[in-house]
Parts: sequence; C-alpha cells; structure tokens
Amino acid sequence: MRNARTVVLEALLVAFAGAVFALACNALSPRGLHLSRNYFPGGNRPAVSATNLISKPAGALPNQVLEATLRRLEQQGLQSIQSNDVVELFRDARHEQGLVVFLDARDDQHYQAGHIPGAWQFNHYRPEQFLPTILPVCLNAQKIVIYCNGGTCDDSEFAAIMLRDAGIPRENLFVYAAGITEWMTNGLPVETGARRSGQLLKSGP
Repeated sequence: MRNARTVVLEALLVAFAGAVFALACNALSPRGLHLSRNYFPGGNRPAVSATNLISKPAGALPNQVLEATLRRLEQQGLQSIQSNDVVELFRDARHEQGLVVFLDARDDQHYQAGHIPGAWQFNHYRPEQFLPTILPVCLNAQKIVIYCNGGTCDDSEFAAIMLRDAGIPRENLFVYAAGITEWMTNGLPVETGARRSGQLLKSGP
C-alpha cells in the first residue's frame, strides 16, 4: 500500500498539472476569463463581516434545495449525512482521537468567521496549500465529515471528490449537505479564527 508521502506528492502533481491545463484552456478559449480583470468594479462586491456570518445564519434550507443537493451527491457517488448523525459524530470520543474528522470546505474569510469546533479547513481551490496537511489526517480517519454553507454551495461536494480521487476511501467520506447554515440555526457551537495546527479545539454545547 502506498504511504502517505507518496499519495501527497502524487496529489500535488495532479493538482499542478490540472492547474496548468485549466489555465491553458482558459487562455485559448474565446470565452475564457480575464484573470487580471476586476469583476467587481467600484467596490460593489457585497462585504461580508465576521459578525453577520456568525450571528445571522440564513436559517433552515428549503426542502427542495436540500433534496436537489442530496440527488446531486447521489449521482456523484457520494454519501450524505444528516444533522443528528453529524452531532453524534461531533460528540463521539473518536473526534478527539482524530478518527472522526471534520473538514470545512470554505475559504479563509468564512472559515475564520465561524466553523465547527475542531474542523480542519480544506479550500479545494488551493489544493497545494491544504492537501499536504489534510491527506495524512484523512488517511488516519475512520469517518470524514465535509461541509460548506450547505444547499446550493457545492464546495463540500468538490472537496469530497478531490479527496476520493486522491485515494481516500469513499466509504469514509460523508458530505453534510445542510452545512454550517443548519449547524448554526440549530444553536450548535462555532469556533472563530484560524485552526492551531495539530490541535482539536473541541467545545461542546
């Protein structure tokens, strides 16, 4: 069986090759994005503060949105996990042992504004930054819960696919489709700031 270092190196190589291929396709395509262009001129991009991310969750996701997400996950061959099971795993003793792992698939701003306590960040748009840390953690885990904002947010889905393609057994991967939105709506604990490497910052309700 390949060791974790080999998997990490291969994953980084694939990520680099994919990035080069994507940039080349973007440059050749007549509809490609202009990477130097400001797509939010005049400062019109809506600002998101840490305060409103934590204190004002959007509420429970509409059933039709959640059902569509669950169908999409099934089509991708991914397992979904519901709120009660997520809470149970969060309180499971294996969480402190690193055998149950939570991954937040959002960017720095959203992660630091509020995430499930102890969750590792995995922004799949920057695999070279996160995979060297995340892959060994996931290879050691029995269950991996991946989430983002939930609903139409598909970052957790793409993060799960990337991990599966990097060699993490699909039976260990679970996508929390309702995401941090449902978690916060249910009054469950959140943690702010960047994760301190190697520590599970566990707090419970």
